[in-house]
Amino acid sequence: MGILYYGNAVTPIGIEDRALAHLQVAVVTKLRRGESFTVSWEHPEEQPEGRSTLWLHPNIPLRFVFDDPEPPELSRSYLEELMRSANSTGGIQLVPEQIDPESVPADGADGSDEADISGD
Repeated sequence: MGILYYGNAVTPIGIEDRALAHLQVAVVTKLRRGESFTVSWEHPEEQPEGRSTLWLHPNIPLRFVFDDPEPPELSRSYLEELMRSANSTGGIQLVPEQIDPESVPADGADGSDEADISGD
């Protein structure tokens, strides 16, 4: 479970590492452009029922902390879905990643739907 620290909030936000890695790319892309926007998510099962929304602004400190020291390979389709929502009036809707079982080989070795985050 990764953690998102935003501004001087007292409570850090726990987000699964893989989802947080994808969210990081979408958020950094928007903030590099100087754009403010919202991020919304439903509370996980271990928290009281409901949802939360953050207003993200380029001047407010933001830190992503991951449990896993190795970054995951990112899904291009999931990143595109997050960026589409980021560019909408509703902001980023952090929804679970939808994996098409027909597009993943049995050994899981196919990287054709993976995005390169290195910037190369």
